[in-house]
Amino acid sequence: MTETAQRNEQAAEEDRGTGLRERRLAAHRSARRVFARFGFHRTLRERLAVLAEAEGVHDLDQLSDVYGDGVVEALERKVAGLLGTEAAAFFPTGTMAQQVALRCWAGRTGNPAVALHALSHPEVHERNAFSEVGGLRPLRLTSEPRLPTAAEVRDFEEPFGALMLELPLRDAGFVLPTWEELTEVVRAARDRDAVVHFDGARLWESTVHFGRPLEEIAGLADSVYVSFYKSLEAFGGAALAGPEELVEEAKAWRHRYGGMVFQQFPTVLSTLIGLDRELPRLPEYVLHARVVAAALREGFAAAGVPWARVHPEVPHTHDFQVWLPYEPDVLGEAAVRTAEETGDMLFGSAWDRGGPGLALTEVHVRAAGLEWTAEDVKAAVAEFVARLPEQVR
Repeated sequence: MTETAQRNEQAAEEDRGTGLRERRLAAHRSARRVFARFGFHRTLRERLAVLAEAEGVHDLDQLSDVYGDGVVEALERKVAGLLGTEAAAFFPTGTMAQQVALRCWAGRTGNPAVALHALSHPEVHERNAFSEVGGLRPLRLTSEPRLPTAAEVRDFEEPFGALMLELPLRDAGFVLPTWEELTEVVRAARDRDAVVHFDGARLWESTVHFGRPLEEIAGLADSVYVSFYKSLEAFGGAALAGPEELVEEAKAWRHRYGGMVFQQFPTVLSTLIGLDRELPRLPEYVLHARVVAAALREGFAAAGVPWARVHPEVPHTHDFQVWLPYEPDVLGEAAVRTAEETGDMLFGSAWDRGGPGLALTEVHVRAAGLEWTAEDVKAAVAEFVARLPEQVR
């Protein structure tokens, strides 16, 4: 879910009017079984309790940070080590980190054009920040629900200074290319003398699909952004990693953008906890998401739903989409009723319209999801379908 907070707020406009959103959140909190329990669903007291684990990840007898020193620098060194880059800079938001990174690259290449996917985060969720704030010129390579191909990069009709790749591409279904496809795309950009920047908000969980360690994946790019709250369950924050000279320039722009925050130790400590606790478990979540996806597919087929899709059919990460032939409010009501009446929350996110009589939602598998067996999922699907209108089934 995570930045899903923003997406779900948009998808749940109808929910607010009917009280469905409030019921969904309450049902999610009280459910005996869910696929994920995210930090932003918890109370302030519960969130603060997370910091009790900080003793094991940093020396708490050190002075707290001031304008990016101390524990912030420790986190930056750790992230650079994990990604195999020369340096890394902590940013309060990924939106700021990527604007700064691509602004720096534009200055170095002399070209403010950034080639990206039409569904990439800056194009869909950032109110045209690249052009309105950063002076950048986005160029859409494709709008297909997949990453751009090497041919699309190589044959694009306009020159660009940087290629930005969102790995995975969230709004297309958390999809990734194959390792071979990714290396070919990077090579095509380099053949055009363009730098490559990875929007790696969810790069942490991409290692299973690629079959490569983090540092090898990040090593393909000239710079990489990673998020700390989407999969690591930190309070927020992000990092930009890359060559030391670029990172130092980025820190100057971070200050100009207002990102030099006086103290950030709660967020940074929560990130260190996430790196210690959640990062090693992400491959396990990805593998179990595949079990859940297969069980959902089998469950809908057994229940006689005329058309249902799990996308990707085999999830590339621990997040994926489910598409069903009903209106969003019908599916939302059935999901909440199932949770309220059975204690099993099969779909905890809002349903978004995907076309006439068609809706989609996102499924996120984390530690809580490991409790579900395939049979549990199929039984919950049967309960869910039983609460859908008979005339549609």
